[in-house]
Amino acid sequence: MNALTRTLGFRAGLLSMLLLGLLLGIWHLATMGSAPVAAPAKAMTAEEIEYAKLLGKDPTAGAAPAAAKSGFPTPLQLGEVAVKHLSQPFYDNGPNDKGLGLQLAHSLGRVGLGYLLAALVAIPLGFVIGMSPLIYRALDPFIQVLKPISPLAWMPLALYTIKDSAISGIFVIFICSIWPMLLNTAFGVASVRKEWLNVARTLEVSNLRKAFEVILPAAAPTILTGMRISMGIAWLVIVAAEMLVGGTGIGYFVWNEWNNLSLPNVIFAILVIGVVGMLLDLMFAKLQKAVTYAD
Repeated sequence: MNALTRTLGFRAGLLSMLLLGLLLGIWHLATMGSAPVAAPAKAMTAEEIEYAKLLGKDPTAGAAPAAAKSGFPTPLQLGEVAVKHLSQPFYDNGPNDKGLGLQLAHSLGRVGLGYLLAALVAIPLGFVIGMSPLIYRALDPFIQVLKPISPLAWMPLALYTIKDSAISGIFVIFICSIWPMLLNTAFGVASVRKEWLNVARTLEVSNLRKAFEVILPAAAPTILTGMRISMGIAWLVIVAAEMLVGGTGIGYFVWNEWNNLSLPNVIFAILVIGVVGMLLDLMFAKLQKAVTYAD
């Protein structure tokens, strides 16, 4: 079985590399004629140079040859931009000119804090709901009304009441992360086998011990599924939220580079967002596998 799994993994990896090469080849062929032709540099006035510096760009320093300002970038241009960002990920030259690593750190910090607060509320409350049909029926209408609301719909209300864009972003992560964790925890707790609960009752196990030693291990895979879904939604939402509130973060970086008409930077940031999201999902997949017991 292990040899079969390794063979399947090797074949899947090889197929993935072939597909990646095919996509890069198609991209290269599609952009061969779209690379911008070098045009004579247009002289900038002193006011235009000063405005560009306020945006974090210094025209007097010379433009990077790979960062084309018009036309869709080629794979080679994107590779040069990637090397540039990865070689200096944590530089800080002002509000609108920060390294991509620094922007990611701000986004991950907001996601982590909002997600942790959601877990502290959702998991205990999910336990209570799952163990009590009465509380479930009482809270279910509120959950069903609040769950479908887009997290970004809360942003204006958060900005008005909290009056701080960074904390508002954390609140949006909290409100979007809480529902999958809450519902999956309640479902997992309610689905624990009755035989196990009857054995615990026969042994006169206390409620607290029953919760930690019987219910929690049995419901852990379902709880981790909810946490995994919540993390995916949180990482999805923080990018859009940072585009609205500005300041710092990978979402603001994408919006700022779009305003600067720097498509290579935008595309590279999109790829980074996807890779980070994949790594976060893999982390929760490993945790979920670790707490899942084979029958």
